[in-house]
Amino acid sequence: MDSAELFRWVLENLNYWVVTVFMAIESSFIPFPSEVVVPPAAWKAMADDSMNIFMVVVFATIGADLGALVNYYLARWLGRPIVYKFADSRLGHMCLIDRAKVEHAEMYFRQHGAASTFFGRLIPAVRQLISIPAGLAGMRLDHFLLYTTLGAGVWNSILALLGYLIYRFTDLKTTADVYERATQYSHEIGYVLLGLAVVVIGVLVYKGLKKK
Repeated sequence: MDSAELFRWVLENLNYWVVTVFMAIESSFIPFPSEVVVPPAAWKAMADDSMNIFMVVVFATIGADLGALVNYYLARWLGRPIVYKFADSRLGHMCLIDRAKVEHAEMYFRQHGAASTFFGRLIPAVRQLISIPAGLAGMRLDHFLLYTTLGAGVWNSILALLGYLIYRFTDLKTTADVYERATQYSHEIGYVLLGLAVVVIGVLVYKGLKKK
């Protein structure tokens, strides 16, 4: 089954289990776009009442936590040499992971500390990998889950809102159409959130330095 067929299957079979499983995949090291899952599921919840839009966010966030835990524990158990060896391998490249991306995620984690697991969930190209440096650094599990849940919850709420707005203000008729439209907007939203995260972190750093 190629990616187009897999996307089609997901879009035609959306329910809470599908949302949870594929958001877990999206949040792990396996590449899968969240736009295939949450906005169409939120749209479907509004269109036919087969799901509740708030429960879509809940199950999507549970799935994101599960996928993040996979990355966290793999990194914690395997250690930096094996993680980077995987990033340099053909299999790693097939999963859209390479050394530069892992290094970028590690640098982001070192610069921003525990809060990076929250802000990192909102940033394109960092979202799926931020759990790896958290695991490598041995971040406390309760802190990791708290920040991950909050960050994933915010991102999934934004995607669900996007699905709702598509339902409310367009005449799209299928989940496939919703996915295509959501993809157009999600990247722009991600970069806006990146800018906001930079501003917030900058303010926190400034206040910390001022106190010293």
